[in-house]
Amino acid sequence: MPLYYLKDHLIKQLKFVLVRLPFWISFITLFTLIYDLGFNTLNDYHYHLNIMYNICLSIGMVAIAMRYLNKGNHETTGVKIFDVFSILLFLTLIIARILPEHTIRFFDSNAVIFFGVFLMVVREFSVLQLNLRQTRMNPAQLFVVSFLLIIFIGAFMLSFPKATNTPGSLRYIDALFTATSAVCVTGLSTVDIGAQFTIFGKTVMIFLMECGGLGIMTIASYFSFFFRGKASYGNQLVLKDMSYIDKLGDVFATLKRIILISGVIQFIGMIAIFISIRHQEFNSLFDRVFFSIFHAVSAFCNAGFSTLPENLYTFEYRFNYPLHLIIAGLFIMGGLGFPIVFNIYKYVQHLIINRLLPFSMKEAKVYVPRVINLSTRIILITTIALIVGGTFLVYVLEYNNTLAEHEGIGKLVTAFFTATSPRTAGFASVDNNLFSVSTFLLIILLMWIGASPVSTGGGIKTSTFAIAILNIWALIKGKSRIEVYRREVDQLSIQRAFAIIFLSLFVIGCAIFALSFFEPNIDLLRLAYEAFSAYSTSGLSAGITAKLTDPSKVTLIMLMFIGRVSMLTILIAISKKETLTNYRYPTEEILIN
Repeated sequence: MPLYYLKDHLIKQLKFVLVRLPFWISFITLFTLIYDLGFNTLNDYHYHLNIMYNICLSIGMVAIAMRYLNKGNHETTGVKIFDVFSILLFLTLIIARILPEHTIRFFDSNAVIFFGVFLMVVREFSVLQLNLRQTRMNPAQLFVVSFLLIIFIGAFMLSFPKATNTPGSLRYIDALFTATSAVCVTGLSTVDIGAQFTIFGKTVMIFLMECGGLGIMTIASYFSFFFRGKASYGNQLVLKDMSYIDKLGDVFATLKRIILISGVIQFIGMIAIFISIRHQEFNSLFDRVFFSIFHAVSAFCNAGFSTLPENLYTFEYRFNYPLHLIIAGLFIMGGLGFPIVFNIYKYVQHLIINRLLPFSMKEAKVYVPRVINLSTRIILITTIALIVGGTFLVYVLEYNNTLAEHEGIGKLVTAFFTATSPRTAGFASVDNNLFSVSTFLLIILLMWIGASPVSTGGGIKTSTFAIAILNIWALIKGKSRIEVYRREVDQLSIQRAFAIIFLSLFVIGCAIFALSFFEPNIDLLRLAYEAFSAYSTSGLSAGITAKLTDPSKVTLIMLMFIGRVSMLTILIAISKKETLTNYRYPTEEILIN
């Protein structure tokens, strides 16, 4: 091998290692910090850990500075602001570790160090040339694997001694159940979240709910694009298929909207919750703020977890109707789906520009036909019908039962909350175990329908239910196609809708059969209620979750996972796609009914 070729090869390999070295150092440091936060480490180790944290943060500052010294590097304004903030934070944290007596105690806490190292991991991860097309996995497999990875990481972290108030009291099956429920944004739990977990454990749950609600691939891909300002064609193709985005050019613009919309809504929700609980008693301001953050995230992500012992049915919060309405608003917004929320935003913007602004100001504006697309129309009408119809039926059926303790407007608010929560939110302001049989069946139907597509919720989705109803109506009218609002519904959408309906009922039926076998002493209606709740990621329970045996818990874990990623996605992930489809056989009608 020629000497100059060997020299170039060594330089190339050295650059390859140096580019990735800060990421791996920050990644290892992050896991060390998680260990430090989750385990009771000895004081003797703290000195060495502080040195490790300082070295990591120093390398992070050097890595950022070196990128700007590179003449070919052109960062956007947003990235520059992020880098300046990171350097200032890293420098402050290093000084706080070296000179603790001259700095605020806040900067010396492990939580702030964790935040700093996490920022470094995110920044260095974005530098890596990640190619999703080289993973040898299709989008469905990537989607399934990403959820499994987060579930097992979450279960591992919830098993840490510092994650629970009584170290070692949480069995791994319960940790796995809770992690699965958080990532699949279900809300079912075998333990009391508020009493069992510490601040560290609850923070882990917030992280799991965000990853489950938004999708870890969505978050990672967007931040990678944010820092690099570009993405490969292959990555865009994979993300397009995973996110159900129509146009390839809209992939990262859509991901940006998802991150931005969810962040703004959750922040506003957190402030509103903070104000609504001003009359409740808390040990400190921190507890009140954390309560607001936890419930805002849980509500928007349609998780349904609460730190209260009896969810919102806890006596002190049972009659806090403003809190109920705020949480309902959050999970309805999260359950509508990001494309629908953005489409509504575009429609409102269109109305303001074309109807409210003076003629001189809108003269140059371009006319946009059909601002509200067909998906938005169908989903909004179905959602409104389910909310209004569900509220009316709950109000009538439970007027003298679970709503008896409420008066006037309180009955209506509680009926509204009880009717909207089953569609994958899982919060409870009444005792579900006291429902009449009619209400149980109504709630099961609402749970099965669930939220809207590309949202934080589960179920078969409102659009699937609407297409099934429209198809039945088309058959009654003697039509061979579904026509609505002067548009024809795509045949593939109809096929997917009926495949999802059949697979959901098949999977839920198998789960109910298994639960009835493992739990012979529990009546079938409550087991069915639990199964539909798990599959639809609703999280409502008739009070039997904690009493279930381990085989039943495993059944519900599998059911929650299948419900979140959908059985159709799992089948697509494990099956080989047909490549030769450009042919047609003669058509023959099959006898049905």
